[in-house]
Amino acid sequence: MRKTFLLVGGLLFSVSSQAQILDVIKSTVKDQTGIDLNNPKIPAQTSGTATTPKTTTTTSPINLGSLTSTQISSGLKEALSLGVNEGVKKLGVTDGFLKNEAVKILMPEKLRKIDTTLRSIGLGSLADQGVKLLNRAAEDAVTEAAPIFTKAITSMTITDAKNILLGSNNAATNYLQTKTQSQLFTAFQPKVKASLGKVGADKVWSNIISKYNTLTGQAVATDLNEYVTTETINGVFKMVAEKESGIRNTPAMRTTSILQKVFGAQDGK
Repeated sequence: MRKTFLLVGGLLFSVSSQAQILDVIKSTVKDQTGIDLNNPKIPAQTSGTATTPKTTTTTSPINLGSLTSTQISSGLKEALSLGVNEGVKKLGVTDGFLKNEAVKILMPEKLRKIDTTLRSIGLGSLADQGVKLLNRAAEDAVTEAAPIFTKAITSMTITDAKNILLGSNNAATNYLQTKTQSQLFTAFQPKVKASLGKVGADKVWSNIISKYNTLTGQAVATDLNEYVTTETINGVFKMVAEKESGIRNTPAMRTTSILQKVFGAQDGK
């Protein structure tokens, strides 16, 4: 009998220890997973699908991805063509150069002492006439410039088109000037020479220089054809740069779809 009690007591003790161990396991599982093994139900999710963290997409303000090289090239060339055509139109009229302080052709630097001397002896009107005729020659010659500039624009390489588009306000004008200045000068000089003769500037300036040389005993000479050619070309480029800057900074000046598309891409740069 005593053996029976001892056996029963050992079994009870064993059961009690196992129960304690089981309780510890259940408690640990509940703490770690939230699942109660005494009532094993999986907690319902608060929504039908898992929540995915939101990602923020940052869009670059300079989006040229949708523009092809051809479109960029076309937009730049169109802007330059507009600048040339409008510039030539404004400059190729009476007082187009003379009354525009941005492009007015002044007395050549080498001859400015002539201007001072003539005015000092009461011949200021002759000096004024000389300057006026330089500008008249430019106004006459510039009307022939458009085809020369247009040819230069259409043959312009645009391998660095994106850099030009996203460059300064007159990046395209500077590029065109750098690439074409010498060719334009060679093509344009004969036209300026003809205009100097047409408006009588060559004769007036011959008279001015002769009078100065007689009065001072000096022998002053200058190449008016070269000077006026350079100043006329520079005047057109100034007008082109003004137009380019306007198109870049004023959406209302983008009068065609290609200008709107291409230059719209650089608004946020």
